[in-house]
Amino acid sequence: MLNITAARKARRQSAEINVAPLIDMVFILLIFFLVTTSFVREAGVPVDRPTAATAVVSEKAGILIGVTRDNRIYMNHREIDLRTVRANVERAIAENPESHIIIVADQASLTGTIIGVMDGCRAAGAKNIAVAARQPEKG
Repeated sequence: MLNITAARKARRQSAEINVAPLIDMVFILLIFFLVTTSFVREAGVPVDRPTAATAVVSEKAGILIGVTRDNRIYMNHREIDLRTVRANVERAIAENPESHIIIVADQASLTGTIIGVMDGCRAAGAKNIAVAARQPEKG
């Protein structure tokens, strides 16, 4: 009788799975994906960029200046005036002298506003200035 109860107890014991190594592995994968992911920086305002067949993807992050369809200028998620573009760009270049300027302008914004922003950037001493465009969709 003793052997039968011991056999039943042995069958009732279930196998335990240790999930601690699994959780460790999930956290390691999460950290890996966070470190290797490149985050896309935007100018802080929604704009409809024009398309250009010769548009290229820039790997370097730069100083982003946004121009909306109603010709408002944004830098670092705050609205700035056209007259203060030079001072803001000078401050940004002083923090990071190797950075370049990317003007993210809406396709409905006025050319005069974009030229004014470019002029303020050049007056601040910026050497590399680009206007952002998107590549045409294939299909």
